[in-house]
Amino acid sequence: MSTFTEILNPTPFGFFDSDSDFQTEADNMVNFVKRKLGDDVLSVELTKKEIWACFEEASCEYARNIHEMKIISELSNVMGMPTGSTDLTNKYTRNTLEFLLRMSDPYAVEASVGGAYNAELCYFDIARDKQDYDIYTDLKIASGSKADQVLYDTIPSGSKGKLKIVELFHYEPIAAQHFLLNASNITNYLATNFNYESYINSTVFYVLPVFEDVLRRGMLETAFRIRRSQYSYQILGSKVRLFPIPTLESQVGKVYCKVLEGQNPLNPTAFTDDSIYGIAGPENVPYGNIPFKSITQPGRQWIRQYTLALSRELLGLIRSKFQSIPIPNADLQLNGEALVTQGREDKEKLITQLREFLSNLTRAKLLESDALAAENISKQLKYIPMPMGKSIVIG
Repeated sequence: MSTFTEILNPTPFGFFDSDSDFQTEADNMVNFVKRKLGDDVLSVELTKKEIWACFEEASCEYARNIHEMKIISELSNVMGMPTGSTDLTNKYTRNTLEFLLRMSDPYAVEASVGGAYNAELCYFDIARDKQDYDIYTDLKIASGSKADQVLYDTIPSGSKGKLKIVELFHYEPIAAQHFLLNASNITNYLATNFNYESYINSTVFYVLPVFEDVLRRGMLETAFRIRRSQYSYQILGSKVRLFPIPTLESQVGKVYCKVLEGQNPLNPTAFTDDSIYGIAGPENVPYGNIPFKSITQPGRQWIRQYTLALSRELLGLIRSKFQSIPIPNADLQLNGEALVTQGREDKEKLITQLREFLSNLTRAKLLESDALAAENISKQLKYIPMPMGKSIVIG
């Protein structure tokens, strides 16, 4: 009687044909399925290759459900990784914040504190009696190899998008104002009320907290921007409107600004991002078939039961081709439809049980379970008596 290793192409796809554990299990699976389907009493019309095909499908189905659970848990950690040279099967990945940081990039760009897109330094040429300036025709690049060229004209055709002024730098007035804050008022207040002073040879030193310097700098920047600007401005659509209208020759010059070009999610300007071509979603996460030798007993038992369900369904389909077989003085009725129905019910039940089990093993569920366990342990520790009425000693 030929064994699994003696038959050429024993399974349709050959995913596990070289796995020694799978080879041994395959020979035993033939006996298991045929005996469960009553072969000792009535011949079971299934060949070895048909049973092995069901066995291979069951192993693949088990791996599919395992990997779906892992994708739910780990997709945010592996997105952007290369797909060609990476195999995540049986790998325990570490958590990263790459997904969250990538999601926050657009907010960083809007706040001018980073992100994946560079802002271009540009300028307008101010003319007398001209109040409105067009972002797409009047805005020029301030420096570099493309200096003094209209910014919109330098963008390649097909990549042109909306230009956005992030910040407009103001002129300072001819007659500058004095500093708006006097540090002596703050230092005297601190010295008087909080004794921040040290006497050495009649010299007084004031110790100020660092955050006071930070706050003062922010106040000065805001004050200079509002009170010392020669112009105010308003952005209306594609126009920048200056207030007041420049009417004097001394007001003619340049107004500089930071401009953000249309953001292309496939071509960030701040750096080259090869991760764009990496793992993009569940469709290309590089999970392969789980080696059968690494599947432990609970998984193998599920595969056996699923193989039996597939074989029962297949046997039912075979027998359904004939409703009955004529025999002397009677007809032999076949139970094909009943076998198909039972096989499909068993498959659905096994899949449901496996998915319910796996749904409790995602990282989010494990964290909830650990948190609940820690909370319950904390509650139990409250009932431990205090030795000598002084303290709780653990360990």
